[in-house]
Amino acid sequence: MIIRQFLAWTQHSSAARRAEAAGSLARAYLYGGLGEEIAWEAEAALLALLDDPSSLVRRALAEACAGCATAPRTLIVALAGDQADIAALVLSRSPVLGDADLVDGVAIGCLTVRRAIAGRANLAAGVAGALAEIGEAPALVALARNRSARITTGSLMRMVERHGDDAALREAILTRPNLPLEVRQSITTRLAEALSAFAVSSGWLTPARSARASREAQERATLAFSAEAHPIDLARLVTHLKAQGQLNAGLLLRAILSGHMAFAEAALADLSGLPLRRVAGLMQEGSTAAFAALHRKAGLSPVLLPAFGAALSAWREAGQGAIVSAGASLSRLMIERALTACETMPFAEAQGVMALLARFEAEAARDEARVLARELAADAARADALRMENEILDGEWREAQRLVTQGPVAEAAPRAEADPIAKPAPDAQPAQAEVPDDEPRTDPVGVILDALPDAILAEFQGSREHARKLTVEVVLDAIPEALVASYRADRERIAA
Repeated sequence: MIIRQFLAWTQHSSAARRAEAAGSLARAYLYGGLGEEIAWEAEAALLALLDDPSSLVRRALAEACAGCATAPRTLIVALAGDQADIAALVLSRSPVLGDADLVDGVAIGCLTVRRAIAGRANLAAGVAGALAEIGEAPALVALARNRSARITTGSLMRMVERHGDDAALREAILTRPNLPLEVRQSITTRLAEALSAFAVSSGWLTPARSARASREAQERATLAFSAEAHPIDLARLVTHLKAQGQLNAGLLLRAILSGHMAFAEAALADLSGLPLRRVAGLMQEGSTAAFAALHRKAGLSPVLLPAFGAALSAWREAGQGAIVSAGASLSRLMIERALTACETMPFAEAQGVMALLARFEAEAARDEARVLARELAADAARADALRMENEILDGEWREAQRLVTQGPVAEAAPRAEADPIAKPAPDAQPAQAEVPDDEPRTDPVGVILDALPDAILAEFQGSREHARKLTVEVVLDAIPEALVASYRADRERIAA
């Protein structure tokens, strides 16, 4: 009876009053512990309120029911199909909705709905995959920033493929923990393409030069983030690079010249079809014929064999890993050995390799110069800080000396100003002002001396007398004996 009266009353009240009443009824139904008969009528009333023409009423229902696991499923599903701002409330939080409901919401929803679904806690991989396939860039950014969402590597790759030119999406994906190397490589590729296109459109570089610079920067970044990778992750990255056509001889040569032998071994193993341990043994044992066979089996050009062989020889002689200088990605020693090995080749065959090695050498020199410049700047900063600290200490020490030495002068100055006409007799001692016992001493030195025990004062006076005698003895010891004897003879002659 009460529910019927409520429904009759809602037919004539304002939208704001109906929304308030709808929210109160929903909370009473969900958390009020209504009886079975009243609860059935309340549920029917809530479903009837879905037909209310005002969105305020339906929004009040969504706000009241969104986080409740015992809300009627029919009510939640109906609200999930309502207008975007109402549907987003239940799609982002309601535990009543399953993965199928969320995938359906992704398929038929707008950006607001998809962004709400992307931010759900513990989002399933299937729902994330649906978002990766059809979601807009802002929705994918929200999905990438959702740390509790389970996103597969394939979904991440699809996100990069569809909207990899969006800087916010790239940043959000790169901040995800345990990001697969192939996803990071895909983001690097899209970023390099974006920068290359910008350089060409600005007229800074020609398309050919921009493509070369983009490729070499991408190769360098690939080796940088794969330096400490697990062998399994390296194998997956190599497979991805091979599928994308990016596993070329230039990348392999850069890896060897940079000392990234783990990547080179994984790449050669993938290209040759040999086990990884066998490839690593062939690269380390130093047999020219064995490595030449591996080189051919990997399908690499014979023109590159002298450069590869010379670089590996320098790497083995330096101790397998100690050759790359700190902070630099390429080893100039290995590059010089490779250049020397290519000098005996015909120019027509060696020009491409020589040009590539020359660019590597220039890059290595610039890297070493950057490292040296940073070290010099750090040393200069430390020297400046030490000099400023010394200047501060010296200033404080000079100020302390000035205060100690000028203490008696400052005490005598008022007495001199008291009678500027009076002059003391030549042999007269300066008068000492008597300070009554009940008046505080204004002289800080006197206050400190009065506070010291007599034993400490006596020891201090003895130390000063001993230091004076020691200073005199040191000065006399430094005067030559002949000069002392001459001085004494002059004194005796004058006295006589």
